[in-house]
Amino acid sequence: MINFLILISDEHRRDAMGCMGHPVVQTPNLDALAARGTLFDNAYTPSPMCVPTRAAIACGDHVHRTRFWDSATPYDGSRTSWMHRLREAGVHVASIGKLHFRSGTDDNGFSEEILPMHVVGGVGWAVGLLRENTPEYDAAKELAADVGTGESSYTAYDRDITDAACDWLHAPERRETPWASFVSLVSPHYPLTAPEDWAQLYDPEDMDLPVGYAPEERPSHSELANVLSFFDYDRYFDEARLKEAKAAYFALTSFMDDCVGRILTALEASGQAEDTVVLYVSDHGEMLGDHGFWTKQVMYEASAGVPMILGGPGVPKGKRVGTGTSLLDVSATALDVFGMPQVSDLPGNSLCDIARAEDDLDRTVLSEYHDGGSTTGTFMVRWRGWKYVHYVGHAPQLFDLEADPLELEDLVGRSGADARTINALAEGERRLRAICDPEAVNVQCFADQRARIDALGGEQACREAYVFNHTPTPDEQSREGSAL
Repeated sequence: MINFLILISDEHRRDAMGCMGHPVVQTPNLDALAARGTLFDNAYTPSPMCVPTRAAIACGDHVHRTRFWDSATPYDGSRTSWMHRLREAGVHVASIGKLHFRSGTDDNGFSEEILPMHVVGGVGWAVGLLRENTPEYDAAKELAADVGTGESSYTAYDRDITDAACDWLHAPERRETPWASFVSLVSPHYPLTAPEDWAQLYDPEDMDLPVGYAPEERPSHSELANVLSFFDYDRYFDEARLKEAKAAYFALTSFMDDCVGRILTALEASGQAEDTVVLYVSDHGEMLGDHGFWTKQVMYEASAGVPMILGGPGVPKGKRVGTGTSLLDVSATALDVFGMPQVSDLPGNSLCDIARAEDDLDRTVLSEYHDGGSTTGTFMVRWRGWKYVHYVGHAPQLFDLEADPLELEDLVGRSGADARTINALAEGERRLRAICDPEAVNVQCFADQRARIDALGGEQACREAYVFNHTPTPDEQSREGSAL
C-alpha cells in the first residue's frame, strides 16, 4: 500500500534552503529530504498569489482555464479536483491546515478537512479585484510594522497544524486504507514575527541588501511601476527595517523547517515512511526587497519560483532535476502515486516520471498573474535558460537566466538587440501563444472580475470589505464571526 504526503508552506522562495546553496538560511530537515530524494531546480507557481495558485493546484490546470483568477475568486469545489478523483477511487484524502478555498461547506474533494483556513467570509481579498480603477492601498505599512521577534497567530496555527498532522499519522486507521494528506503550513508568510528560538539564529546586521536594491538597478517597466505604486514598499522598508525583515523571514523559514521535520519524524515513527511518497512545495515565493518588491505578484525568480523536493519509494536519491516543473504537476503526481490514469486534457506531468527521466530543458512552464496591484494580465514562460514575460498592452521582458541569474538586465530594454535576443523574444511569444491567447484571456478575466465586483455589491463594497494583509486563522475568523 502506497501513500502520498504533500507538505506545502506559504511564501517560501526557492533559493532559501541550504540544499539550494543558500549561504545563510538553515533548513536541515528539507536538506535531509533532498538528500534522500530529488530536488527540482526550476519549479514554478502557476500564479504568484495564494488563492489562484491553490485553486490551480487542486484542479491541476492553468489559472486562465480554471477562471479562479484572483484572491476574491477562490476554489469552490465546482470543478473536479485531484482530491475528488482519489477519494472516488477509495483513497482517504485529508487536508490539515491552510487551504484558502471558498468554504468548508463546499465539497472540495477531501474526505476530511482538519483545522482548515479558508478565505475570509467566503469572499477573500476583494480590493484586489479593482484593477481598472485601482484604489490607494497602504499594505506595506502593516507589513513593515509586524516585523520582529515573538509569537504570532500564524506560528501558533502552524504548531497546531504540526501537532494535528503528527497525531493523524499515528492513528491506527492510517494502516487500513491508502491515504493522501495535504498538510499546509502558513510560515514563512507574513507577519514577519519569528519565535525567539529561531530569531536568535539570524542577526539583522549580517543580512545583505536585496538584489537590485540600488535605484539605478530598479526595473523601469511600466506595469511593474503600476504594481510598485499600489504597494509602495520603499516608504516603510528602509535599510534597517529590510535587514530586520530578512532576518525574521529566514527565522520563520527555519521554524517552518522544524515543523516539517516533526511531521517527517512522525511519519517515520508510524512505520509508514517506506510506503509513502513525500512532496514538499510552497505556493509561491517572496521577493524580500529584490528589485524593490516585497511579497510576490511579479515574475522574478524569487516570486514565481518555488521550492520542490520529492522523496519516497521509487524516487531517485540525491538527484537534482533541471527540467522545468510546475505546481500543476502536483495533480498528475497524486494520480500517478496511486496508479491512476492521467487526465488527458490537463497540462501537468507526474513528478515521479520527471525525476526518473533525463532532463528536458525544452519543457515550457507558464505562470500568470491577474490579481491586486496589476492593471493588465501578466504571463511568464520559462524554457531552457530563457524567461519571457508578456504584459498585455505593455512591452515584454526577456531574461537570459544562464548569463544573468539575478535578472538585473532586461534584454528588451537593452539597445542594439542581437539576433539571439530577437529569436528568443519570438520563441517566447510563440510558446505562450501555443498555450493561450493572452489578449483574449485578459478580456475574459476583466469581464469575470467586473461580474464578481457587481456580485459583491460594487467597487465601494470591495474597498471596504475584508481589508487585511494576511488571512486570519480559523480561530480568529471564528472569534470575529461570533462578535458580529
